[in-house]
Amino acid sequence: MSTEKIGFIGLGNMGHPMAKNLEKAGFSLSVYNRTPEKAEDFKGKSTVCTSVAGLVKNSDIIFTMLTNDKAVQEVYEEILSLNIHGKLFVDMSTISPEASKGTADAVKIKEAAFIDAPVAGSTKPAADGTLIIMAGGDEKDIQRAEPYLHKLGKTIKHLGENGKGIAAKLSVNYFISAIYQGLAETVLFSDKLGIEREDMLDIINGSASGSGATKVKTPLLIDDNYEPAFALDLMLKDILLAKNAGADYPLSKTLIETYQAAHDEGFGKDDVIGIINYLKK
Repeated sequence: MSTEKIGFIGLGNMGHPMAKNLEKAGFSLSVYNRTPEKAEDFKGKSTVCTSVAGLVKNSDIIFTMLTNDKAVQEVYEEILSLNIHGKLFVDMSTISPEASKGTADAVKIKEAAFIDAPVAGSTKPAADGTLIIMAGGDEKDIQRAEPYLHKLGKTIKHLGENGKGIAAKLSVNYFISAIYQGLAETVLFSDKLGIEREDMLDIINGSASGSGATKVKTPLLIDDNYEPAFALDLMLKDILLAKNAGADYPLSKTLIETYQAAHDEGFGKDDVIGIINYLKK
């Protein structure tokens, strides 16, 4: 068992189950969340910190799983005011390549190390420890983080220098946004033609058109219940990040228009496949 002390900042829908997997593995763990209630169930086995500074001081390797550029910048602004010499930061948030690389550079100036390590997978893979982790950073830093990353994901892909993990994440989410819009439109079309939704989804999932993405959203479509595993607003954020990073293709305009309109109509807090409710209006 590693003797390094681990910190985890950000206990949202993804961060909470991920941090729980580190706790279950028996690592020395400290956690922090801006909303303290989300840390309550860590009090038995882990250290619950009341500040970012307290967690960083108490940790050798610090994981961050935050919502967007603004949240990451606010947390790292505080981190960068501290003595972080020799510490390793693993940011698993999905943010812009510019924000990620800027954070990496600032951390390195303070003689610490940084990996961008966003993930493919939503809340169930996060809970199961079966995420796919896309990592950008120095090989030695990836190796240092690997014992912990292996408790979070089934696959760790080291893609190159800082920024490559984020680049891969934006690419895969661009594809998934198209899959979900296509799936929602197909289900609405088959509904209109009188095909039972469960039958249509069985056909999709059993054929070449099926994938992990379609299978994980099947129960939500059948139950017509769009409790968020991955909110539509987060997908909109990622499509816009992809556009800003250079995704300028025929589908880009359509995807942005649809997800933005769904947000504007009040569907942003639903699961991403809840876009079906906007499309059927």
